[in-house]
Amino acid sequence: MGKKAIPALAWFIPLAPLALAFAIYFGELQNSSFLFLNQLARSLPDTLWAWLTFLGNGWGVFAIAFPLLLLAPRALSAAVFAGVLSALTSPLLKNYFALPRPAGVLTEGSFYRLGEPLLHNAFPSGHTITAFATATALYFSCDKDKRKPALLLFFIAALVGLSRSAVGAHWVTDVLGGAGFGMWCGMLGALLASRVPEKYLSPQGICLRIVAIGGIAAIYAHLTQIMDHQLNQPLQYASVVILLITLVLFIKAQFNKSPTRSE
Repeated sequence: MGKKAIPALAWFIPLAPLALAFAIYFGELQNSSFLFLNQLARSLPDTLWAWLTFLGNGWGVFAIAFPLLLLAPRALSAAVFAGVLSALTSPLLKNYFALPRPAGVLTEGSFYRLGEPLLHNAFPSGHTITAFATATALYFSCDKDKRKPALLLFFIAALVGLSRSAVGAHWVTDVLGGAGFGMWCGMLGALLASRVPEKYLSPQGICLRIVAIGGIAAIYAHLTQIMDHQLNQPLQYASVVILLITLVLFIKAQFNKSPTRSE
């Protein structure tokens, strides 16, 4: 990967949140850690937490990152690969562990919940996997000397994870597990994208045209579904605008003989 190489040590970093999740679960701190964060989050408005959750929704984060189709297609390819890996990993792990969510264990009214109660398949948090997979993929798609500003992506991903406890959907251990597995998905996504030949990453390349078709599917999803919470509808409409503008510019680029930069 050259300047975009992933240090060997980076592959061990996801073990830290997974180890902390292990300690909380077997240290019998599952309930207390969740209730602490769930109540602490009540000091901030529901809209904030709902919008942060939107950033962990696969369709939502795809729409927001969609302008990279023209600005940094290799980075978007890394995020797409990471998103596919996280979409495969999350249900497999959820079904394997088959752990109950807070609403399936705690009594009604003992914690704050936004939206309908979710009872099953707690570990890991799918939204957190998606957020950290995307953040990691984009981070390692940057040159080494340009990665420092991209650290902000991990802060946003952490807030997405926190939002899952804030809305009463996931234990803290689910969020930590999602962070760990998500980072691995992101690194794998960055590796896969680094192996895509340059010729496929121009606006006329097959890879970007397939991703562009995904943009059309995303528009349909945003217009026909409620992404997690009713509060997210303004973000959904904004996402449709982002998708449409990018698609128009992408179609225009089909007639431009000068290839778009892919780095």
